Amino acid sequence: MIKKYFQLERKNIVMVQFIIEGYEGLATVTTMDSQKAVIQVSMMPDYISDLAGLLEYLKKRYAMKEIIDIKGNKINFKE
Repeated sequence: MIKKYFQLERKNIVMVQFIIEGYEGLATVTTMDSQKAVIQVSMMPDYISDLAGLLEYLKKRYAMKEIIDIKGNKINFKE
């Protein structure tokens, strides 16, 4: 399972979750921190190419920012 973390505006969490999970079986969305508006998108490696375009669109449309540190590790956003 591949997990990516994104930060976006709180008001857009539900819409982004609805859109991604509408493609049944491709990915799931979990709200990791509702105060900081951080979501986790979990996907199977087989579907990465299918989701790449959708994630790029959502990044632009909803100003989603992928959260990674300088070494490519996820950031501890619960600090």
